[in-house]
Amino acid sequence: MDKKQKRELIKAVIFITRSMMMLSLIIVACIAILVFSLFNPHSVQKVLLKSDLKSPVIHPVSATAWASAPRIIPSDVWKSPDESTIPAGKAGDMIRYGKALVTCTAKYLGPQGSVAHLTNGMNCQNCHLAGGTKLFGNNFAGFIASYPKLSGRSGKVEPASERIAECFERSLSGKVPDTSKKEIQSILAYMKWIGKDVKKGQKLFGNSTEKLAFMDKPADPDKGKQVFTMKCQSCHGHNGEGMLAADKKSYTYPPLWGKHSYNDGAGMYRMTNLAGFVKNNMPFGATYQSPQLTNEEAWNVAAFINSQPRPHRNQDNDWKDLKKKPIDFPFGPYADAFSEKQHKYGPFKPIKYAQKELTNKKS
Repeated sequence: MDKKQKRELIKAVIFITRSMMMLSLIIVACIAILVFSLFNPHSVQKVLLKSDLKSPVIHPVSATAWASAPRIIPSDVWKSPDESTIPAGKAGDMIRYGKALVTCTAKYLGPQGSVAHLTNGMNCQNCHLAGGTKLFGNNFAGFIASYPKLSGRSGKVEPASERIAECFERSLSGKVPDTSKKEIQSILAYMKWIGKDVKKGQKLFGNSTEKLAFMDKPADPDKGKQVFTMKCQSCHGHNGEGMLAADKKSYTYPPLWGKHSYNDGAGMYRMTNLAGFVKNNMPFGATYQSPQLTNEEAWNVAAFINSQPRPHRNQDNDWKDLKKKPIDFPFGPYADAFSEKQHKYGPFKPIKYAQKELTNKKS
């Protein structure tokens, strides 16, 4: 082998060695990113977005990581009392009956109810999860402590019993029960027991539903339908009809639209309520600590659900003071110039700003 051939061989060896080193470094870097992402998906998302803002592949992966990343809850978070603390005797019987009415409403008050036929077949628990005790599951933690209070919707001071009666008319799309009778009084007893340690005006983490950050665009029912089809319809049905329980008297998974669902006067018909509920509880198994949807997916799913047909309730007498009308109340008239469509789907930031301006404006 002459000198020229030796030089070419050395060059080839050096080139191969460098290439192998570079390949090894790339493999090590990829493994490091993968391992790091398992422990800190938020940080990886930021790194990826900064390093390649034009990549169309990064965004769905980052969104998934963001949605499933664990969220921390404070150590002093509200917790419902243990059932062992329910008192004995008549008072305890009222509390236990109240819980049964919340969890199995249709059994007692549904279309085939043993006590009366007042509701559409849904249970209070379908919207107030785990009997009204779940974190951000529309729980009853601060309910009793907040009443009596001035209702912006009716314009009058209401007791807690009247608010419960409204749920029968709206969320259960039924008839108002006699608030002085045993059933409403038992539900009140149960709610008082749940919130027995909560003071009036006390701030509670996890109360009711989470208020998600507003998007800068309208929620999209078409995109929401895609998420619903992939992650929700297996429980709630292709046509949102829900899944009946074995006794055919109530629902294991409630109907989300149609004649047996909540009407358009219910709190869940307002996007800010439904989106926060979906984010922390849907699909099955999701929690505040371990959500399965991004905020945008939750907004879009809520938009799809509330774009579907459902019973109508006349609401002409609701929110007479237009300045206090919720920004996501989808029926006019309004004190501002935004359309019913924007009040329903957003974007809500401009409406919120306009509402503050109207509130601060001197009459």
